[in-house]
Amino acid sequence: MSKYVKELITDDLRQRLEGVSDLLLVDIIGLENNKNVILRKHLREKDICLLVVKNSLARRATEGTVLAPAFEGIDGTCAVVWGGEDLISLAKEITKLADDEAFEPLSAKGGVMDGKPLSAEDVKAVSKWPSRTEQLSLLLGQILSPGATLSAQLLGTGRQLASQIKQKGEGDES
Repeated sequence: MSKYVKELITDDLRQRLEGVSDLLLVDIIGLENNKNVILRKHLREKDICLLVVKNSLARRATEGTVLAPAFEGIDGTCAVVWGGEDLISLAKEITKLADDEAFEPLSAKGGVMDGKPLSAEDVKAVSKWPSRTEQLSLLLGQILSPGATLSAQLLGTGRQLASQIKQKGEGDES
């Protein structure tokens, strides 16, 4: 490959990864073509991008960015995966697909999160964390819980009082 072509590919990769702060590296070597198409279609539906790239070109494209630690010490072929709601949902999806027998050779090799490299074991650990949506629902529940309890206590006493007044009022008319 000529130097000019390498620079074109590096520039294209740099543009694609612009604004990306977290990504994962996966190994898809040995995945049959039909399964590869199905995998890419499934990931596209989840707004996840998958790109097979030469390691040296990826290193060159991410040099000086927060993504650079992902490519340190990586050898062999790998595919770059990014997108989705957040890194946790991305890790959950990749781990789920890696465990699926239909995509047998697929496996996580590592990645980068907040400028820190992740190993394959770290990716599995991150996939067990609650996703952004789950974290927001937990937080919302914790914020609303005291207010809901107070409201129930205030309204419960008022209902009891209203019920007793109504019963007393019905008893005097008879």
